Amino acid sequence: MVDAHLHLWEKQNGRVNGKPVYGVGNGKSNFGGEVRQMMPPYMEDDKNTVERLIANMDYACVAGCVVTQEYIDGNQDAYLLEAKKKYPDRIKICSLYEENEEFLLDGVDGVKICAGRLADQDVTKLLPVFRKVERAGKFISIDLADGDAQVEGMEYLIERCPDLKIAVGHFGMVTTKGWQKQIALAKHKNVYIESGGLTWLFHQEFYPYPSAVDAILEARDICGMEKLMWGSDYPRTMTDITYPMAVRFIMESKKLTEEEKKAFLGENAVRFYGFENLSVMEEIPNML
Repeated sequence: MVDAHLHLWEKQNGRVNGKPVYGVGNGKSNFGGEVRQMMPPYMEDDKNTVERLIANMDYACVAGCVVTQEYIDGNQDAYLLEAKKKYPDRIKICSLYEENEEFLLDGVDGVKICAGRLADQDVTKLLPVFRKVERAGKFISIDLADGDAQVEGMEYLIERCPDLKIAVGHFGMVTTKGWQKQIALAKHKNVYIESGGLTWLFHQEFYPYPSAVDAILEARDICGMEKLMWGSDYPRTMTDITYPMAVRFIMESKKLTEEEKKAFLGENAVRFYGFENLSVMEEIPNML
């Protein structure tokens, strides 16, 4: 299994709506003036470290992962480079694109763009960025604005960068109107969809997230199961569920075939991100 969307930081130093985001202890963060449970309380030192991630991945039998980024956490390029050195076979990392700034390509596997949070929502202006990443042979991980607001602009970029691999995040913001238009972008050869945050988007329904499974099936009918990848959005989603639960609701579903589960939970991500030498994880029985 491969987790296509999660986060890491040694120190959270981000911003939301121009206000700071930083840890205040026991997994809580000051989120632009409000205290939020940003991560599980066992991260009492506010450090969302790679060592803790690997322990959780081992527990859930997740072999590989893709570390993406978010403005609310601050730029974590330096820490992610350290994490990748420690676990080079298990981790792919994204640098963070920040508006009108240079972005890192050396040593990273891809570039993360939080398009829905850009001051300028016209994604067609990102063409130089897309072409630079394409020339470097890296991928782009992109979270779009809700619904179809940026879909037309993405079509423009995809047409002009036919060899660029693009992963659209948050399952197209599936609980918002027009999300299917984002999913349809994956009809293009090199565009895939990852489901980071799916349990967050269906949080009010909660485990085992039957409507989330239905959304996976609807997306399958739009672009094919071979274009969909599982993501957990760790650690924020782990404030109410465990990491294994983020996998189990897929594994236990009777609406998906075993072949579809294997494709969604790992095979598609291995192909898209180019993982090699991943081990088959051994399940360790717990005390329950």
